[in-house]
Amino acid sequence: MTRPIAMITGGNRGIGLAIARELAARGHQLSLGLRDPDSLPEELKAGDPIVVAYDATDAKAARRFVDATLEAAGRIDVLVNNAGTARDLKLMPEPPQDDEEMEEALDALLQINVKAPFRLTRAALPALCRSGRGRVITLASLSGKRVLGLGAGYQMTKHAAVALSHAARRAGWDQGVRACAICPGFVATDMTRHHDELPRHEITQPEDLAHLVAEMVALPNTASVSELLVNWRYEPGL
Repeated sequence: MTRPIAMITGGNRGIGLAIARELAARGHQLSLGLRDPDSLPEELKAGDPIVVAYDATDAKAARRFVDATLEAAGRIDVLVNNAGTARDLKLMPEPPQDDEEMEEALDALLQINVKAPFRLTRAALPALCRSGRGRVITLASLSGKRVLGLGAGYQMTKHAAVALSHAARRAGWDQGVRACAICPGFVATDMTRHHDELPRHEITQPEDLAHLVAEMVALPNTASVSELLVNWRYEPGL
C-alpha cells in the first residue's frame, strides 16, 4: 500500500521535528521543506524522506516545494504549515522603536507567518483535493484567538493564520480536504527560551502537539475539527 505523503515546513527542530517523527511513526512518507537541507536529523533519514530547500521568505519556494514533492511521490495527502517566527513588535514599545526597525520586524512577521503558508497552501491545494482526504494543518497560536500580551505584530499574523486555515477548509471541503488550526500557548521550544519565568517542564511540549496533529490527520472526513486550542494553564474562556 502506498504511504500517504506529508509535507512539513521546518521539520528539522522543535515542533516540526516532533510532528515529523510522529507522522513517520504512523506510516507517512515525509516531504520536508528545510531552509538548510543539510540540517536534516539523522533519525529521519532512515525513512527516506523527500528533502527540499525551502526558504519561507522566497516567493517561489512554495511552488518548488510542491513540484518537487509531486515529482518524487506523485501525490500530497497532508500539508503541515509549521514554520514561523516571533518578533517583538508592539504598538507602543518602550523604549520607542524607530520606523525602519518596525518595518523590518513587520515584514518578517508577515512574510513568514502569513504569506509563506498562504503560498504553500495555495500551491498544494489541488493535489490535496485529488487525494480525497487531504489534510491541512496550520500551526497558529492562542495569540491568534485572543490578545493577552502586547506583541501586536505576532498576534495579528497568528489571527491571519487561523483565517487561512478556515479558508483552506472552505475551499477544499467538497473534495475531502479538512483543515485544522492548532493554537497552542507557550511551547517548550527554542522560541520560548528567553521567557525565564516559564516552568519549562510544565508548559506544552512539542511531542504533545505532534500527537494532536497526528490525531487530526487521522480523523475521517466525517469528523472535522476546525480549531484546536491547546493550553498549559487555566485561562477563562480558553
